[in-house]
Amino acid sequence: MSTFKIQTATGVAQSSSESVRTTNTVIRNTYLLLSMTLLFAALTAGVAVALRLPHPGLIVTLLGYFGLLFLTNRLRNSGWGVASVFALTGFMGYTLGPIVGHYLGLPNGGQTVMMAMAGTATIFVGLSGYALTTRKDFSFMGGFLMVGVLLAFLAGLGAIFFEIPALSLTVSAAFVLLMSGLILYETSNIIHGGETNYVMATVTLFVAIFNLFTSLLHLLGFMNGDD
Repeated sequence: MSTFKIQTATGVAQSSSESVRTTNTVIRNTYLLLSMTLLFAALTAGVAVALRLPHPGLIVTLLGYFGLLFLTNRLRNSGWGVASVFALTGFMGYTLGPIVGHYLGLPNGGQTVMMAMAGTATIFVGLSGYALTTRKDFSFMGGFLMVGVLLAFLAGLGAIFFEIPALSLTVSAAFVLLMSGLILYETSNIIHGGETNYVMATVTLFVAIFNLFTSLLHLLGFMNGDD
């Protein structure tokens, strides 16, 4: 009986150690790939600004985003998944370029862009660090975030089609809160083994950072009188 208990305890310890190694590997690969995709997206956005490329429009943006997101999800367990992530984030960087270029062309635009970048970095590092340090479980936020993002997305489309500035600002404020929650949720999900695929973890965090930046840009632009 004592031998069985020792073997059981050893098996549990090995399983726990393996789980910790797996989690650490996912965290390392996720943040490495996230850093690379953020740099790549910044490069494509910079090229779009330098060449003054026009925005592809709402329809092309949505088709490109959801199409590449679907492709990435399908390829997430293969080497092509990483290539698909770069295609997705590069495309998102390109769509961001004309937006940033617009703000840079305004009187206080440069300051607004820098403030949005600093705010995004501060929120992401702060929330990620908090989740990694405290190791709290934020899985309870999943359902709320899913419903909230869907409603905010539909409201955003309504603000565009019906040209309602107040609704657009409200949506941007909502997205700041929702994307902050998504950063906490996804980081916690990685830590606790809910997300074991670093490709999809990278995509989720990238999308959160992207939407957080564009929402802050919109809000700060309004406050600074750029919009």
